[in-house]
Amino acid sequence: MATVFTHEFNTPVYKGKTSFNTGLYINGKFVEGSDKTTIDVTNPATGKVITKIAEATAKDVDIAVAAAHKAFETTWGLNAGGAERSRLLLKLALLMEEHQQELAAIEALDNGKTFTWAMDLDTTFAIDTIRYYAGWADKIHGQVQETDEKKLSYTRHEPIGVVGQIIPWNFPLLMMSWKLGPALATGNCVVLKPSEFTPLTAIRMCELIDRAGFPPGTVNLVTGYGNTVGAAISSHMKIDKVAFTGSTLVGRKIMEAAAKSNLKDITLELGGKSPNIIFNDADLEQAVNWAAHGIYWNHGQACSAGSRIFVQSGIYDEFLEKFTEKSRSLKVGDPFDVDSYQGPQVSKNQYDRIMDYIQSGKDQGATVHLGGDRNGTEGYYINPTIFTNTTPDMKIVQEEIFGPVGVVIKFEDEDDVIRQANDTVFGLAAAVFSQNINRALNTAHRLKAGTAWVNCVNQLHANVPFGGFKQSGIGRELGEYALHNYTAVKSVQVNLGHVM
Repeated sequence: MATVFTHEFNTPVYKGKTSFNTGLYINGKFVEGSDKTTIDVTNPATGKVITKIAEATAKDVDIAVAAAHKAFETTWGLNAGGAERSRLLLKLALLMEEHQQELAAIEALDNGKTFTWAMDLDTTFAIDTIRYYAGWADKIHGQVQETDEKKLSYTRHEPIGVVGQIIPWNFPLLMMSWKLGPALATGNCVVLKPSEFTPLTAIRMCELIDRAGFPPGTVNLVTGYGNTVGAAISSHMKIDKVAFTGSTLVGRKIMEAAAKSNLKDITLELGGKSPNIIFNDADLEQAVNWAAHGIYWNHGQACSAGSRIFVQSGIYDEFLEKFTEKSRSLKVGDPFDVDSYQGPQVSKNQYDRIMDYIQSGKDQGATVHLGGDRNGTEGYYINPTIFTNTTPDMKIVQEEIFGPVGVVIKFEDEDDVIRQANDTVFGLAAAVFSQNINRALNTAHRLKAGTAWVNCVNQLHANVPFGGFKQSGIGRELGEYALHNYTAVKSVQVNLGHVM
């Protein structure tokens, strides 16, 4: 029998209790995994185990898929109208709002992000996303095409069926909402795998999904490892689509498995190495503040992180001085402290990976201008780090580090910075800072990225699409565009008078 996790929060920013089942959630019930094995969940602030959760296997994926298919054929899919889907999604959003502080506290506990950020951004945005797609659920429609007066031709946008969704550890609750919102609004059933590093908010959400009244089997949660559960979802012959957010390396494997199995449809939101371009005429104070947010937000564990900071030569020295001062001012500390800006990295694996990149920067001749070291003696904290004197071929310039590590690079003119900014296999996001709107927009249009921010960075909204060019992914999350990921277009032609 699956166990219950109970935790009492007594912190400066939140006092409360959470208690929920830690099993798999399949067909509306919490159950043990088939092998009755468990996975340890660790608090990254201390490195100590918080709790154990049920470990799913490929057999459990089969069971979840069967439950999802049954729901799709009987109680969901085309059997649940748009108004009903909208009602349940709105109810879920209200329940999330009711438990927002609890969800934020769980997120801070097993992910390490600060409670303040989890409240102000992650949970708020997640609620907004579910509510946004509730508004779309009864507006999924096709078109009538004019052919001739003796024929009626129209299209239907039907749910695909059973979709597999694999979400990352950096924004667990938020990515769950990005995936569930459009999938459920369009009538699909879901088998979802959260990261084994940060599964707790997803598990807690299943209790809210149950309370909201979604039919059993509509949403199923299988907690497990990528090489077993993730692989089983990607290659499953009865899963009609897979949506994944994570690294480009894993995205390639999922794409290959999808192709080799039943050629299932895919949506991939992958890595990035985003350029942040600051021209001489930028508002320097604002550029510094936004650049710090661009790289240090979520401890640098964001696919859109502005990790390559290009500064025009006329303001380079002044910018570097002010950016260094700003970086030093950001408190690295316990996620539940009132004034903490940056918490620990999510895991020992991620901590080691970032430190390896920092060492490679040193080995390849870059200058550690700030940081580059551990913060404290417990947990997985890394100080904000700035590299200067880099060259384009260095790993820290070319590869996604996924940590609080930025490189500050001098440039001369627009053509120079466009060339450098586009010199990457990634194309997820970019930012431009200039008070000359023509320069800013011309630069934004020339950058090969799915999102270009002007005089801001890391701004996301439920109704604005997000996704990448090049090796940063396929398809778009959020907005109306995400709905297209989860429907199949059927053409219907009705003969009203043609005779053979």
